[in-house]
Amino acid sequence: MVSVNNITLQFGKRVLFDEVNLKFVGGNCYGVIGANGAGKSTFLKILAGEVEPTRGNISIEPGKRMAVLKQNHYEYDEVSVINTVLMGHQKLWNIMQEKDAIYAKADFSEEDGVRASELEAEFAEMDGWNAQSDAAALLSGLGITESEHEKLVKELSGNQKVRVLLAQAIFGNPDVLVLDEPTNDLDLTTIGWLEDFLLEFKNTVIVVSHDRHFLDTVCTHIVDIDFQQVKLYTGNYSFWYQSSQLALQQRSSANKKAEEKRKELQEFIARFSANASKSKQATSRRKLLEKINVDDIQPSTRRYPAIIFQQKRTAGDQILQIENLSYSSHGETLFKGLDLYVNKGDKIAVLSRNGLAVTSLFEILNNNLQPTTGSYKFGQTITTAYLPVNNEEFFRSSDNLIDWLRQFAEEENKDEVYIRGFLGKMLFSGEEVFKKCSVLSGGEKVRCMVSRMMLAGANVLILDEPTNHLDLESIQAFNNALKDFPGTVIFTSHDHEFTQTVANRIVELTPNGAIDKLMTYDEYIENETVLSQKDSLYQVL
Repeated sequence: MVSVNNITLQFGKRVLFDEVNLKFVGGNCYGVIGANGAGKSTFLKILAGEVEPTRGNISIEPGKRMAVLKQNHYEYDEVSVINTVLMGHQKLWNIMQEKDAIYAKADFSEEDGVRASELEAEFAEMDGWNAQSDAAALLSGLGITESEHEKLVKELSGNQKVRVLLAQAIFGNPDVLVLDEPTNDLDLTTIGWLEDFLLEFKNTVIVVSHDRHFLDTVCTHIVDIDFQQVKLYTGNYSFWYQSSQLALQQRSSANKKAEEKRKELQEFIARFSANASKSKQATSRRKLLEKINVDDIQPSTRRYPAIIFQQKRTAGDQILQIENLSYSSHGETLFKGLDLYVNKGDKIAVLSRNGLAVTSLFEILNNNLQPTTGSYKFGQTITTAYLPVNNEEFFRSSDNLIDWLRQFAEEENKDEVYIRGFLGKMLFSGEEVFKKCSVLSGGEKVRCMVSRMMLAGANVLILDEPTNHLDLESIQAFNNALKDFPGTVIFTSHDHEFTQTVANRIVELTPNGAIDKLMTYDEYIENETVLSQKDSLYQVL
């Protein structure tokens, strides 16, 4: 058990948390959420002992071990991959090092023999003889092949380093596992492996993530950091979000009787509890939800952007036709033979094992790249709005946000009040609109780009990783806006929930051709899994 006792953290006059008291117990997974800047990562650092609170303390049950996902991807560059994982269990690693040093002595004394015997006993008690194979199994599960286990970490790519550090954190069955954005840079298969691992993990997990599908799959509780308070709620992210929205609606209905409100919340809990039977954590989550006190459900005070995409002109029947489109870069074929007829109202998720292939396609459709072969043609009624994955070129001026957005408006719509309205929808209000665009954070730049898209009033939206740099509130608002948008959307995203709830068609680009399926993301994944299992069976036979 981990106890948070009267924790207060203050920087000058700014208070992040005030008098926080929580208990994290074994067998549960706690998802820590909060708006950008609320202090999620700082809270994890306090738990890990990396940041000292202004007041209060953290206590861990004696004899229990905490493991933390490291954020410094260069810390172990001169260490082999397998040893980096073993170092995740520091006590076991120290025993291994001391043991090896004793056996390497030329003048092995009787005293050395006694010490070696003690170390061997501790080593065996900690299941040290299986440590190497356990570490190798973790690496393989995370997509690091056996041939790479003896390499130095510096020889790996960036996303491989992330996987090694993740293996380090979960190695040795820690009693408390602290993970800050563990799904970053992981592919679908590896995220699925991590979800399954955490579902089977019997100890305590505390995790920060912007991946709603991941939070929904693994979390039994949500820790909400909101307005200097840290509150604990039973259920996963979707339950927290939907119940807080319902409570917010109820708060605005001043005339509704208390008993009616209570009944409405109880019915909501019952519905959600029934839906939990479909989840991987069905039994435990349903039992938790049945114990919820409706008085614990509180409205969130967080602000959600008002993302509304409106078409200035309704599209005709001819949207987009692509014929035999291919693109190669530096001698590598990223995709080829793409034939695609886009129907009115399609919401197409474009996938590829190589993200550069999708970005190249989107750049071609926006006249920023020339295809190697083939052609494409938009219908005469089509207007497009594009959200690129790299937006740096848009923010090199010293304009304030009003002047920045005004340059994208039509002549009759350059009025400051009109421009402020679009910035306000993306939570830029008051003096914030006079910020220089060159000093914006990654999330603020994306919100500006979304303001630009809303201003365009396009009937076809092209989006390259739209959830990058956004907090959960902005992701949720963006997700809802695309579901409601009556026009056509062509997008790619690593956010599982985003893709599943928006797309009605999946197109996968490969160097050997394209796959085009009229189905949801989950259906596509299931179909691909079945096919790969059949392939494996044929290989065995």
